[in-house]
Amino acid sequence: MKFSIAIHGGAGTITRSMMTPEKEAAYTNALSDALAVGEEILRNGGSSLEAVEKTVMALENNHLFNAGKGAVYTNSGTHEMDASIMCGKTLEAGAVSGISNIKNPVALSRVIMEKSGHVFLLGSQAEEFAKLHNVAFESPEYFHDDFRYRQWQEVKDEETYQLDHAKDKKFGTVGAVALDQHGNLAAATSTGGMTNKRWGRVGDSPIIGAGNYANNNTCAISCTGHGEYFIRAVVAYDISCLMEYKGLSLNEACELVVNDKLVKFGGEGGLIAVDKEGNICLPFNSEGMYRGKANQDTRSIEIYK
Repeated sequence: MKFSIAIHGGAGTITRSMMTPEKEAAYTNALSDALAVGEEILRNGGSSLEAVEKTVMALENNHLFNAGKGAVYTNSGTHEMDASIMCGKTLEAGAVSGISNIKNPVALSRVIMEKSGHVFLLGSQAEEFAKLHNVAFESPEYFHDDFRYRQWQEVKDEETYQLDHAKDKKFGTVGAVALDQHGNLAAATSTGGMTNKRWGRVGDSPIIGAGNYANNNTCAISCTGHGEYFIRAVVAYDISCLMEYKGLSLNEACELVVNDKLVKFGGEGGLIAVDKEGNICLPFNSEGMYRGKANQDTRSIEIYK
């Protein structure tokens, strides 16, 4: 009956002064609803892989988060989304980057993992693959969000990009990690990237070992933050390695990577992690992180420290 699941809807400088009670309630409810999706699957004996995929899909379908429906705008006024998923039992993984009009990028990641013979597909070719396997598409209008559009309008004529929520620097990536009743771990991550991004920029979310990783011997990790730093620090795999080769606990490994290693060279953000025993760790070095966790006995949703 033992299971664990954790989710995130982005980390960053989420200040209380910028947060209205209505907005806080909206985020809290959205996180709670998504968490409930994965909880039910796990409670009923379903797989961790199914739980993280369906949970992330629920977050992608909510315009509040920078993934799927709420994805930010690129410099050219389009949406370019990234996602990945990994199975801790087999170490199989699927990832996709630079796609548009795919309703649920994480669902495409799973199809890539199971049907393509590859790990990582890109752009228009990945969309062609999605059509072959009847992955759901949506029109550009489906992804439009007034708040995201205004963000883009503010910076579209500048030689700059913007981390999801400009003034309060929130990274709106979403993710889920889980341990199922069969002892298997899985992780999934999805993002719309950075507002006004150009040149086909790719962050850490679809990169196995950087923004997403799962291994039954150690842990499952999903990251959210300034992707360039998470790539350079190979964050997700680094935590697994510290556990596997140095014998650190999940908590010790997360603390070392998020609050020491990343901080030392300017990397802001956080992650969600669960180990093979079901322990959950939700470290972040920013002001806050939209997050939730649950096991067979308890559940909680939090935003601030």
